Amino acid sequence: MEEGKKSKKTLSASFVTGAVALVFLIIGYEVAVFVHKAAVLRIEAARDKPDTVYVYVPANLDAAEDTLSSALLRNPIRANAPERVSPATSVIRRNAKHSPAVEAVREATRKVESFSFNPNTVNVEDLRRLGFSEKQAQAIDNYRKKGGRFRRASDFGKSYVVADSVFDRLEPFINIPKLDINKADSAAFDDLPGIGPYFAGKMVSYRASLRGYSRKEQLMEIYNFDSEKYNALEDLITCSSPEPYPLWSLSEEELSKHPHISRQEAHGIVLFRQHHSPSECTLEGLKKAGVLSSEHADKLSMCKIQPL
Repeated sequence: MEEGKKSKKTLSASFVTGAVALVFLIIGYEVAVFVHKAAVLRIEAARDKPDTVYVYVPANLDAAEDTLSSALLRNPIRANAPERVSPATSVIRRNAKHSPAVEAVREATRKVESFSFNPNTVNVEDLRRLGFSEKQAQAIDNYRKKGGRFRRASDFGKSYVVADSVFDRLEPFINIPKLDINKADSAAFDDLPGIGPYFAGKMVSYRASLRGYSRKEQLMEIYNFDSEKYNALEDLITCSSPEPYPLWSLSEEELSKHPHISRQEAHGIVLFRQHHSPSECTLEGLKKAGVLSSEHADKLSMCKIQPL
């Protein structure tokens, strides 16, 4: 009888121990599951969304639409993402959006590049590569769309979105093409500082009478185009080589159209070349013979003359 009671007590103690062990096992399992889920959630919260999602589109257009619709239903978060579809392929590219926190980190750590660029034509994407934020790049683009123009590198540096440190880094890479006065139209001339429609028209018509500018300084031969006006734009322009002026072959009528050849001088040039050898047919020879005035001879010397 006493042995039965003793056995019963031993059994009860073993049962209790097992039960306690089971409870601790269950609690441990639940804690492990909780920690795992918490870790996963933390990783998901910190992890960025993928940059690009590709959805395969079958060759059949109807099937493609069904596939795309199904894909969007499975991924509703992508529904508002911008997409680019290439007609030559059967894949639709969808750019995923990033969380503000991730974008802030990427903005702070993104690689900044320095390369040759024209601030008047560089696109927003390349402005971002140059180190500008999305907002700054858009501000520069909006300025240009409203008619703004950077004539000089210093103009770009004066922009309120261009920090001094950024400009110091980029200044050697700024490449703003100069205006070729032998190719520009009146609208391009009008865009130069200090040049309105009047002088723009004069610059075009004077170029025609010269048959092309040979030097930039010839702009100052235009009436009222003084050195002050020239100095304000001299660093913005260039002068490509024109076709040589055919002084020794043009008719008297054509010669008289040149701004530095009067009708009397045109007649004298024709007579001079008829009675002199090719070696004597020079501007200096015309000047010594009294065919050209000293003023006109000096101004013609600035022109590119076709040799006889």
